[in-house]
Amino acid sequence: MQQEVDEWIQLHKIGYWKPHEIMVRLMEETGELAREVNHMYGPKKKKSTEETQELGLEIGDILFTLSCLANSLEIDLETAFSKVMDKCYGRDKDRFEKK
Repeated sequence: MQQEVDEWIQLHKIGYWKPHEIMVRLMEETGELAREVNHMYGPKKKKSTEETQELGLEIGDILFTLSCLANSLEIDLETAFSKVMDKCYGRDKDRFEKK
């Protein structure tokens, strides 16, 4: 995923934005996802004139933006995710009740 994002970014002169600019974009995208989840599952329903967005696309926007942030900082998301899962199975293995 990171490689595909990087290949697309390299097609454009602007390149990656600065990390704080990407972070603001990430918050915008997260807000859009939150709004859709709230409309679908929360108390705030959409107006009849508002379009429903596909949750998967909203999550995809977040993944794209996270990939941009990681790429701009030379962070391998696969490695980072692996370390998080190691924490889940290691340090946090008894934190939650098992099925």
